[in-house]
Amino acid sequence: MPRRRIGVMFDRDRKPEELSAFARAVEEYGADDLWVVEDLGWAGAISSATLALAATERLRVGIGIAPAPLRSPALLAMELAMVARVFPGRFIAGVGHGVPEWMAQVGAASPTPLALLEETITVVRTLLRGETATLDGRAVHIDGVTLVHPPAEPPPVVSGVVRPRSLELSGRAADGTVMAEGQGPGAIAAALGHIAKGRATAGAGHPHELVVFTHLCVADDPGRVATDTAPVRDEYSEWLSVPREEVFLAAGDAATAAERVRALWEAGAETVVLRPVGEDPLAQVRAALGALER
Repeated sequence: MPRRRIGVMFDRDRKPEELSAFARAVEEYGADDLWVVEDLGWAGAISSATLALAATERLRVGIGIAPAPLRSPALLAMELAMVARVFPGRFIAGVGHGVPEWMAQVGAASPTPLALLEETITVVRTLLRGETATLDGRAVHIDGVTLVHPPAEPPPVVSGVVRPRSLELSGRAADGTVMAEGQGPGAIAAALGHIAKGRATAGAGHPHELVVFTHLCVADDPGRVATDTAPVRDEYSEWLSVPREEVFLAAGDAATAAERVRALWEAGAETVVLRPVGEDPLAQVRAALGALER
C-alpha cells in the first residue's frame, strides 16, 4: 500500500515574502508536501516552488497547477528540469486547463483544451526524460527539441482536472491527478474510475498518484467553523454544481478534521493537501497534523 502523504497549500492570498517561513513551519510540523498555486494575477508557481525548496530540507514541493495555455511546453520543461536537477526527488509539477475566463483575459483561450493539455503533458514528460520531442499535434507543435540538461530523476507531471473526459486524459497521459477542493470520497471513487479507463486505454504501467486538495478549518466552536467555511461552501457548491451541504471539508475540532482527512485516504487519495481557512492557518495545520500523529 502506498504511503499516505499529507501536504499543505500556501494560499495565493498570502504575501510572497511569507512563503519561506511558512514552508519551514510546515516542514517542522511534520507535513510531507507544500503546494503552491499559479492563478492569474497572483504569483508564478515555478518561482514560488523554487523559493520553498530552497528554504527547506525535506519537503516535497508541488505546483498545483500551471495552466497549459499560458506555458510553452518546451519552456515549461526547461523550467521544471532546472528545479528538478537542483532539488532531485523533491518536486512534483501540476499542469491543467486553466480557468477559461482568465485564459481569455490574456488571449490564451484554446479552442481545443483537451488536446492542448494532453499534448503539453506528453511533450513535457518526453523532454524531462531526456528524449527528443517531435509532435505535430492539434494544439502543440514541436520539432526535434531535446533538453541539454535533463534531470537525472524526472519529476512527476500530474494533471489538475475535474470533469470526466479530463480525468480520463489524466490517466492516459500524466503521472498523477490533482483533484480540487470540495470533493469527498464519492467524488474520488468516480474520478478513479475515469482515470482507470484512461490508463487502460493507454496501457499505462507507471504509477499514478492521486492528490486531493481539501479545505481545513480547525476550531472547537461549531459556530466559528460554520462562519469561516460559509464562503467556501457557497463558492464550491456553485463551481462543482453540488448542494452546499455536499461540499467536502476537513472541518471541526482537530480530531474531526483528522477523520475527514483519513476518509479521503481511505477512498483512494495517496496525498491529501490541506488548504486552511479562517484565522491562524499555521496553528490549524499544527493541530490537524498532531491529530494525524505526524
